[in-house]
Parts: sequence; C-alpha cells; structure tokens
Amino acid sequence: MKNHLKRVTSPKTWSLPRRERVFVTRPKPSGHPLSQGMPLGVVIRDMLHLASTMSEVKKVLNNKEILVDGKRRKDHRFFVGLFDTLSFPTLNQYYRISLDENSHLTLLPIKADEASLKLCKIVGKSVVPGGKVQFHLHDGRNVFARENSHVGDTVMLTLPDQKVQKAFPLKAGMMVFLDAGKKAGQKGMLHSVTAHEAVYMVDGQEINTVTKYLFVVGEKEPAVTISVKHSSS
Repeated sequence: MKNHLKRVTSPKTWSLPRRERVFVTRPKPSGHPLSQGMPLGVVIRDMLHLASTMSEVKKVLNNKEILVDGKRRKDHRFFVGLFDTLSFPTLNQYYRISLDENSHLTLLPIKADEASLKLCKIVGKSVVPGGKVQFHLHDGRNVFARENSHVGDTVMLTLPDQKVQKAFPLKAGMMVFLDAGKKAGQKGMLHSVTAHEAVYMVDGQEINTVTKYLFVVGEKEPAVTISVKHSSS
C-alpha cells in the first residue's frame, strides 16, 4: 500500500489546503471509513500546529506522551477517527474528533474527565462461542454489551478499559448526530425512525434523512461534548 495520497483526492472532510503540497500522509487501515478520520501526524501538524514538518511530528510522538482513546500512540500514520479522544497530558490539553456543520473534521476541546469517555455506534453483532453476543462498533472495536441492544444503538465506553457504561437506543426522543450525508455534523431530536428512513427536529423543523446516517449521542442532550456550543439543537 502507498504511504501517501494526493491532497486533491483526499476526502472532502479533511480541511486541508489542497494546493499547498502535492501529497499528504495516508493513514493506516482502521475500523473508521477514510472520510471520518485523519492520520495522527496530520492532526498534530495541520490542525493543532504543534509541529511544522512531519519529521518534527515524529520527534514529538517519540518524546511526548500522546494518547488516543487512552492509549499511547507513536505512529504518525495511526488513524484518528470520529469521536476518538486525543490527550496531551504534559500540555493538559484534551480533544475529541467530530464533524462541524460544514461536514469538516474538527477538534473539539474537552475536559480531562471527558477524555475517558467515548460514544460508539453498534454497526453489527454476532454470537461467539459460549452464546455471548458480541457487538461490532463503528471504530472497529468489538465489545460485549447488553443483550437487548440492537444495531444502530450507541454505547458509551470508558477508556482505555472499554467497559460499557451506558447504552442509548435508536428511538424517537433521543438526541442524534449525523455522521454522513449532506447534513453531516448536524444534531437534533429524533422524531421518528423506520428501518431505512428517519425524521429529526432542528429548531422546530422536521428534516428527513437515512437511518444509517444517525448516531445516537444521548437522551435530551449529548452525553459528551460532540459539537461546538453554538450549534443548533
């Protein structure tokens, strides 16, 4: 696999200057879709501006403790995806990867205690030996959760131990976030949902969408910080 990709062909969710350089680092394969994350090195250099070159990024990763979802990462190509948390303990800075309402990946500053919490959407499930139900999450993780959970529901994990703290079902009355489509980055209250279509409310207006774009993020309010405060809800 090539280690780079051309900037002009990188996902539209990557908010990068397209003509400044020819190439950009290609992330290593991950459970996240390419459009829902970026390489750790690019995040450090182009979003946080903690380094000016990728060589400097590599030195920072080797010399400083940088955590992704509670685990130290040293690979500049490590893929950081939607709702992953980044921690810089020595700087006392913590962030969550999200999408803004322009469908661009963004870094949201969060409190230290939030860096140990992560929302994950259930995208599949299977039965493993012993009869336990294993749930497959949007970021490639596999966990054991409540057996009454379903595909489309969301679980809140504690990091880095990956214990399920709470579950949020995909049903009317829940707060949802759109992780894909033309309205990606928007959040609102779910009004109704079927197998393939859903309606959610934003400022009293009904908006139709595809059910698979919905990411339940809480009950009446998001359970963790997933957007800037001035966003509509």
